[in-house]
Amino acid sequence: MHCLGIDFEDWYHPQLVQPHVKNIKHEPRMYKGLDKIIELLSATDTSATFFVVGKLLEENPEILDKIIENGHEIGFHTMNHDRIDTDEFKENFTDEIQTFSQLTNKKSKGFRAPTFSLNLKSSWLIDALAKINYQYDSSVVPAKTSMYGFPNAERKPYRISSDCLEKDDPNGKIIEFPILTTKFLGKKIPAGGGFYLRFLPTKIIKTAVKNYQKHDMPATFYIHSWELTPEFMPKIDLPKKANFVTFHNIEKSFQRLEDILIEFNFTSFENFVQNKGN
Repeated sequence: MHCLGIDFEDWYHPQLVQPHVKNIKHEPRMYKGLDKIIELLSATDTSATFFVVGKLLEENPEILDKIIENGHEIGFHTMNHDRIDTDEFKENFTDEIQTFSQLTNKKSKGFRAPTFSLNLKSSWLIDALAKINYQYDSSVVPAKTSMYGFPNAERKPYRISSDCLEKDDPNGKIIEFPILTTKFLGKKIPAGGGFYLRFLPTKIIKTAVKNYQKHDMPATFYIHSWELTPEFMPKIDLPKKANFVTFHNIEKSFQRLEDILIEFNFTSFENFVQNKGN
């Protein structure tokens, strides 16, 4: 059994996009593709955790009902898709988590940091989540990239704390679900979705999942809502590298994820914790 998280955010939220759409009206579109995503999950007998940007729930509250009524879980992805390693986010965290709690009727027990921005500067968040009875986090990528990553972090779920981000802390109250990684051309890289689902051959990703299965570890996978519904993603004029990371093979995301979900058993983090315990 593996874990699937869908980062439900809109076309103007990705970090590589944000600087280039400041003067464009931020009109939400991704809620229009929610039914398509839920149908995919239903067709593959998959439950998932939707890490939702809170502002989208404020603007389209029906999102919550569709997610919950179809047997999926709601998770917190900040209110505005802000990086968590900023002073401004730390100042606003209490208000944000209270607002999200009200929007979701206190149903959220899990968190994922936008752009996996959990690091030494933002480590305070883990203990803050524990204090409000959150159960898990999925913001650690056990490989180093240009934007994020903890190359020495555990690959299997472990207990995390603000003082211990990479290894199991026996006193930790939050379960960390690190993203799937693999070896590619001799280097450890992420393999758990997003750009890497679009960039890597699907065979390599499947082999990585099978390798985790051999070691009795869950593969934690993620995908963005805009990758599954590219028809609602406008073609934004971006610098060459940002354009490649954002749009490369985006039209293949849906089929590639479907292929993986057909072959492997994925579920929500909530279901995994309930079935496997701590």
